[in-house]
Amino acid sequence: MANLDNNNEIKRKVRVGIDVGGTNTKAVAIDNSTYQIIGVGIVPTSHTHELGVSAGVIESFKKCLDENGIDPKEVVFIAHSTTQATNALLEGDVAKVGIIGTASGLLPGALSKIQGNIKDIVLDKSGKRRIRTAYRYIDKKNFNNESVTEAVNSLRNEGCSVIAASKTFGVDNISEELQIQEIARSLGIEATCASEISKLYGLTRRTRTAVINSSILPKMIDTANSTEDAVRKAGITAPLMIMRGDGGVMDIGEMRKRPVLTMLSGPAASTVGALMYLKVSNGIFFEVGGTSTDIGVIKNGRPMIDYAVVGGQRTMVNSMDVHTGGVAGGSMIRAGGGNIIHVGPRSCHIANLSYVAFTEPEKISNPRVVQITPIEGDPSDYIAIETDDGSRYALTTTCAANALGYVKEGDYSYGYPESCKKAFDALGKFLGMTGEEAALKVLDNAAATCIEIIEELADKHKIERSQISLVGGGGGAKVLLPRTAEILGLQYQIADQAEIISSIGVALAMVRDTIERVIPNPTQEDILKLRQEATDSVIQSGATPDSVEIQIEIDTQSQKVRAIATGSTEIATQDLSTLIDEAQAKRLCAESMGADEKDVYLVVKNDYYWVFGRKVEDKQEIRIINTKGFIQRQRENALAITTTIAGVRSTATRLWNECLTYKSDIILNPDIYLAIGAKIVDFEGLQTLDQLTMLMDSELMIRASNEEAIVIAAKNDM
Repeated sequence: MANLDNNNEIKRKVRVGIDVGGTNTKAVAIDNSTYQIIGVGIVPTSHTHELGVSAGVIESFKKCLDENGIDPKEVVFIAHSTTQATNALLEGDVAKVGIIGTASGLLPGALSKIQGNIKDIVLDKSGKRRIRTAYRYIDKKNFNNESVTEAVNSLRNEGCSVIAASKTFGVDNISEELQIQEIARSLGIEATCASEISKLYGLTRRTRTAVINSSILPKMIDTANSTEDAVRKAGITAPLMIMRGDGGVMDIGEMRKRPVLTMLSGPAASTVGALMYLKVSNGIFFEVGGTSTDIGVIKNGRPMIDYAVVGGQRTMVNSMDVHTGGVAGGSMIRAGGGNIIHVGPRSCHIANLSYVAFTEPEKISNPRVVQITPIEGDPSDYIAIETDDGSRYALTTTCAANALGYVKEGDYSYGYPESCKKAFDALGKFLGMTGEEAALKVLDNAAATCIEIIEELADKHKIERSQISLVGGGGGAKVLLPRTAEILGLQYQIADQAEIISSIGVALAMVRDTIERVIPNPTQEDILKLRQEATDSVIQSGATPDSVEIQIEIDTQSQKVRAIATGSTEIATQDLSTLIDEAQAKRLCAESMGADEKDVYLVVKNDYYWVFGRKVEDKQEIRIINTKGFIQRQRENALAITTTIAGVRSTATRLWNECLTYKSDIILNPDIYLAIGAKIVDFEGLQTLDQLTMLMDSELMIRASNEEAIVIAAKNDM
């Protein structure tokens, strides 16, 4: 029964997140006030249904509500991730795209014909799967409704079912692209404007990104329409939100225009789950499936973002910087010549073999090792276990973790340790070692694949090694994380509800968008305009105006200025727990530092944050924690001072100069953080004090001069 009062008004408000995985689609309902999980609905992912994966989205949603007594009227937020964009590109299920380029002048016209004339985009190594393209050019002096109509019809006659409009320097004036889009739609053919997908200069990459977006438009629009229709028929009136690859959500109307932004939304969902539900501020997050493991980075309370790559080509689509390793819970083992050769990438699911770990011990009778070729083209040294009755079973990483006791009873991956030990004894005999040694070598080999990715991400995003912890989600988290953490000497934690952490991430995701511009020597006016554009964008996508926060980043080398806007829907998403007191905050920070509470002290505080520190040799390690128990930032060498808005500039300047690091012939600038009210503003990676002052001024100008603020400066030693 729904939670109703005497006036039939809904008292309980429910958030629903749905994650579409390769095997299952999982819906999770979360109470918006307590953030307790109040319902779960899991169904097989509906790849072959006439409605595609959207059928599974609706089935899981209905199951979640029906089996847990949740009234559709209680649902105030519903969002889902989608594999459809990624799968369409992986499988080559894409439309042929007609590109219409336009420019004014001889040189811009030449640029369009060379750089905007995108050839077929190859999507796999074989070259069989590709986005096919055709190109037409219209010079600005001949640009009118008739010439555009002629170009659209010509491309349609050539087999193109969607258009990508791309104007040279279109980011400065998009009018011709919009005109092409309007005419194409009037002729019954969908179109993408390249300069709506990205505002960055770079005609080739901008057009390529538009082509990719266009190629999946027809399929994604059909999916959006069918999903929204089903949600409305189920009695849900809340806006339907879609997970983006950068970890935010957008409303379904935006998805109809820019479906390319949903690429990698599955891995993004699990990272957001770790960020919001587990309160992770710095960590390497693992999403361990059956075949592969997605590894991403959370740094200073934010997921790390990079440009997505399609067919080996970088796009202008911002997505979480998630790297995929070909090892997971179901990875099979290659062995011979007295050693473990490699673990993965083939999984027992693809080989159509059952796990030893999930097979009763009595069935593993007189096990012996056989070397097999799982599928045509694979090496012939993958290991299977054959029993007396001729049955064969796969020996996997999950089996190794069960044999060694890393997986405990009650864990998602727990099976029959006795079966695993019998099988690994057989493998050990085959290799001339003990079964325990063989199992450990398997996990060490699997861990090595993960460690390579961890080290690459840590170097790329300049994560202080003392701040790294490993966080695991997915059904196979206990298989890989414990041994990987042991080898690296790092702390780790497995997410509660690890197998549904992605769905939790979808339910808790914020509305997000990123606006980028190439602006040499940006002025304060440039920054303010970019802030406003980013604010307008997330409000258009469903965020409430008063919830929007803006992060400004300046990359002097590439001359890019980026405004990252986040906001919540009508229901606030940051109030994830009850308030904690100072003693609880100190305890949480001590745990995060791996320190005794007596060695941790309060540095500064305001109404929303505490900054705790401890001395490590000549450095002060700090944690910034809010009143909800979120550790928002953590640095290994930092200072923090309380001041007022009027004193921020002078305080920040002093701390900047104090925290400069001199190394050989270079000077490393510090990172500055500003805690104003209930938010923290980051000023990371700035090249000059002038840049810092300009960005701070854009934040401070709307504040009262006597308002309290905390300025934090962190040294960079890398």
